[in-house]
Amino acid sequence: MKKYFYVVTVQFLGYRFHGWQKQPYLKTVHLMIDKTLKFILEGKSFKTLGSGRTDAMVSAQEAAFELFLEHPIEDLDSFLALFNHNLPQDIRALTINEVNAEFNIIQHSKIKEYLYVFAHGGKNHPFCAPLMTTILEPLDIEIMKAGAKCFEGTHYFKSYCYKATDEGIYTRTIEACEIVENTMFTANFFPEKSYVFKVKGKGFMRNQIRLMMGTLIKLGRGDITLEYIKDSLKPESKEVMDYIAPASGLILNKINFI
Repeated sequence: MKKYFYVVTVQFLGYRFHGWQKQPYLKTVHLMIDKTLKFILEGKSFKTLGSGRTDAMVSAQEAAFELFLEHPIEDLDSFLALFNHNLPQDIRALTINEVNAEFNIIQHSKIKEYLYVFAHGGKNHPFCAPLMTTILEPLDIEIMKAGAKCFEGTHYFKSYCYKATDEGIYTRTIEACEIVENTMFTANFFPEKSYVFKVKGKGFMRNQIRLMMGTLIKLGRGDITLEYIKDSLKPESKEVMDYIAPASGLILNKINFI
């Protein structure tokens, strides 16, 4: 029997979800997507495979999954409209494109860009909570910008992997890494000034970006130095980072398949 393969991009607000991956008795993004597909496909056989996992409360401007069918979709635009009509309001499908059997959404080479939105120095409006982490203490943003640049390039990131083992591949390349003033996300209840930690690379380990962000917060508070961060990225480093920044500020911004 001939198979048909499609890549669907979606965006979602992760605040009420326990991450992407299906888990018993928990509401996840993948679960809601499969429930919706089961309804609109009216019992026809299908399978879905995500391009990667996101943690609980992490959002996405653009995530992707592969849809496997035993029958073709005759009208992609109509299918996308029907899918969106039945998805919950905090998930939206963006695009659907047919791919060939050789495409594998997990193994296919891709560049991911993550954003971490944060503010500092005071308590913010509660409506900020789904998209922004607030650090109550004042932070030295300029030294944090310098710290972010330390992560760029090829380094040994074992210190930035949650529960790292001796078998992992920890030499990784960060294509770009910076802290900039937030102009991407705005709302009348946002603080006057907020920031975005932007990270781009081929692959990230468990909690890597949140551990990197946690380290930058410690740097901004004056708990550690730039030299400490540089030393933590060397193969001989034995440091284990102990501050995982909250999940709700993290957003998967874009996936580019290359």
